[in-house]
Amino acid sequence: MEHDNAVVEKTAVSRLIRGLQDCITGIDHVAVAVVDLAEAIDWYTQKLGFHLVEERETRGRHTAMLSAVVTAGNAVVVLIQGTTPQSQVSRFIEEFGTGVQHIAFGVRDMDEAVKRVGTCGGAIDTPLIVDTGIRQAFLRRDPGSGVRVELIERTGGSFSSETVKQLFLAFEANDLY
Repeated sequence: MEHDNAVVEKTAVSRLIRGLQDCITGIDHVAVAVVDLAEAIDWYTQKLGFHLVEERETRGRHTAMLSAVVTAGNAVVVLIQGTTPQSQVSRFIEEFGTGVQHIAFGVRDMDEAVKRVGTCGGAIDTPLIVDTGIRQAFLRRDPGSGVRVELIERTGGSFSSETVKQLFLAFEANDLY
């Protein structure tokens, strides 16, 4: 029965990707869960030549994370580290190990993308996070890889401490990681 559920879930993920194909504009960013943020920043900047754009600490009601954005050309990587064993990032690492925590796909029209996610049998785990020129939502985790998909619509906006905190609080409120 477990195998049958995996086949059904993979079929739903395949339908979802096909359903979003003409909504997706590209990969917006990739988030990588790490154990040592300073070490990861050093590796990306010193060994790969990425540029450090920003570092921040995001605090929720119960946990926190440290993050850094590094870029090279059009590639954007967000490095994330939990601050305690209860942190969302630490829990992700405990369950799935270090590595890709989520992939954010840019979309042309968030409303249409969200509608297609539902039509294809996918589910959204966070409320729509909205700020000037940016809208974001996280989908249910891919059961095969553990990776989440984020949908992000940018119309001139960018991440802010407020949008990152809203997403962090939404994960915390729903006990997601």
